[in-house]
Amino acid sequence: MYRYETHLHSAPASKCGSYSVRENMEFYKSIGYDGIFLTNHFINANIGGDRTLPYEDQVEFFFNDIEEGELLADEIGIKFFWGVETSYLGSDFLIYGLSKEWYLAHPEIVKVSPKEMLTIFDNAGALIVHAHPFREASYIDHIRLLPYHVHAVEIDNCGNKDHNNEMARIYADFYKIHHSAGSDNHIAGDIGRLAGVEFDTPLRDIDDFICRMKRGEGHTFTIENKPNK
Repeated sequence: MYRYETHLHSAPASKCGSYSVRENMEFYKSIGYDGIFLTNHFINANIGGDRTLPYEDQVEFFFNDIEEGELLADEIGIKFFWGVETSYLGSDFLIYGLSKEWYLAHPEIVKVSPKEMLTIFDNAGALIVHAHPFREASYIDHIRLLPYHVHAVEIDNCGNKDHNNEMARIYADFYKIHHSAGSDNHIAGDIGRLAGVEFDTPLRDIDDFICRMKRGEGHTFTIENKPNK
C-alpha cells in the first residue's frame, strides 16, 4: 500500500503551524510515507503573515510554502502535493486540485456563503473534503453539514476526540459520502498519532488523486507515532 498524509500544516503559511515545510517533509519521509499533501490555512482561515495586505499579496504569501515544497520533493525523496484549507466561521473544507492562478483570479471565494463557495470549487473541478465536521471548539460558531456539496468526509482526524470522529463516520455512511482521513498535523514528528489515505498503487499526480477519491478508492488508516518530545 502507498501511504499519504492529506491534512498537514507548515510555518509560516499557517499561523498555527510549528515546523517548516522541509521539517515536515523529512519527518514523513523518515516514517515511510510515499507522499504528503500540504494543506495550509487560506485567507479566510488561520493564515500567517500580514492579514491587512490585499488579497493577491496574501495569496502570494500562502503559496511560498507550497513552492518551497515543490522544489524540495526530489531532494528529500517524497511526493509533494498540496491543497487549501478554507473556512467559514469554523467550518473547514480541504480543497484539492486548483492552481495558484485560479486562486488569484477568484477573490470572491472568501466573501460568499459556504454553499456558494463550495459550488464554485466544485464547478472548477476540485476535490472537496469536509474536514473534522463534528469538531467542538470555542472558535467554531456551530456545526454545519453540507452533504450535497462535498465529495468526501474526514472520518478520522487526529486533532479530534474519538466521539467527533465517530460522528463523522456515521454522517458519511448515512449520506453515502466517501471517506477521507488526515492527521491535521501542525507539529511534524511531535505528533502522537497519524491518519491518512492509502492506495494499492502510487498516485501519478493530483488529477489521479482526485479521480480516485471521487470514486471512493482510498483506504483510510491510522498509526501511532513516537513523538520527538
